[in-house]
Amino acid sequence: MTALARRPDRREFDIEVAKMRRRDLRRVLAIEGDVYPRPWTRPLFLSEIAQRHSRTYLVARHEGEVVGYAGMMFTRKEAHVTNIAVTPELHGVGIGTRLLLTLVTEAVARSCDRISLEVRVSNSVAQSLYEKFGFFVDGVRKGYYVETNEDAFLMVAEDALSTDYRLRLESIRDDLNKTSPRDTFGD
Repeated sequence: MTALARRPDRREFDIEVAKMRRRDLRRVLAIEGDVYPRPWTRPLFLSEIAQRHSRTYLVARHEGEVVGYAGMMFTRKEAHVTNIAVTPELHGVGIGTRLLLTLVTEAVARSCDRISLEVRVSNSVAQSLYEKFGFFVDGVRKGYYVETNEDAFLMVAEDALSTDYRLRLESIRDDLNKTSPRDTFGD
């Protein structure tokens, strides 16, 4: 989809979330280069997706094309979001929400009670998304983004195994189904 294409109406927007495969990397790397000043490399993504027991990497597809991706690593009872990105021309239609919901649901299924991530201090849009999922600022990592020397907030969601957190996820899922009932969450 080009930047000149009509932005899809959120109510008409079909999205499929699936496990990332090697064949997805061409498009993933293109998005990575569009959204990050210091993008991950193909070998790094290959290494990450090969670690199936301790990592999960997903892609979001619209009309068969990869339009977003996200990753998470698992260590005992904690999960950490490694990255999440959506093609810039499709920001704001719920792709990031769908990806994060799928990641967090897997973290809960793996009995992770704490989920963490880093986010640029200047990225208030992403911070709002994370807050919807119950993340809060738990610290600052000074100069975390070396290419710009920008600080990162360490954000965490705790008690992810609680009934309250599961109800939060169900509410987010219900909201997504209201705006786009044709979404599929699978692999």
